[in-house]
Amino acid sequence: MSVPVRQATIHDLDRIAPLFDAYRVFYGQPTDIPRATQFLRERFAHHDSVVLLATDEEGAGAGFVQLYPIFSSVRTARIYLLNDLFVAAGMRRRGVAATLMREAVDFARAVGASGMTLATAHTNAPAQRLYESLGWTRDDEFREYTIRF
Repeated sequence: MSVPVRQATIHDLDRIAPLFDAYRVFYGQPTDIPRATQFLRERFAHHDSVVLLATDEEGAGAGFVQLYPIFSSVRTARIYLLNDLFVAAGMRRRGVAATLMREAVDFARAVGASGMTLATAHTNAPAQRLYESLGWTRDDEFREYTIRF
């Protein structure tokens, strides 16, 4: 099944916010549509991220991917962090995630980025299989660390 994917705008908040909220719930956060909407509104207002939106036959949100621009000092180039990928429950196993991933790569190439990066849970085997099937490789050279405030 082929789904249309396009770059979302602030006018798509009503389609994206419920998906973004469901994404956050998937990762253990309480549902909070107003918070999801406000977070996305700020990203659009400040041009902090790029959201690609997949829609179903009726134009409802089927899934999304959110990309954040970051920069590599070593490569002296822009890269994109694929931070969020989510597909609505009723649209899963139809190729929506793979389509969103391909469109994200196409977008990054089109704007001259030198690559993309993402992180996923060690236990998220389905996502790892998807990424590897699309040519992404696991980084065995660098170990990632974080600090939370």
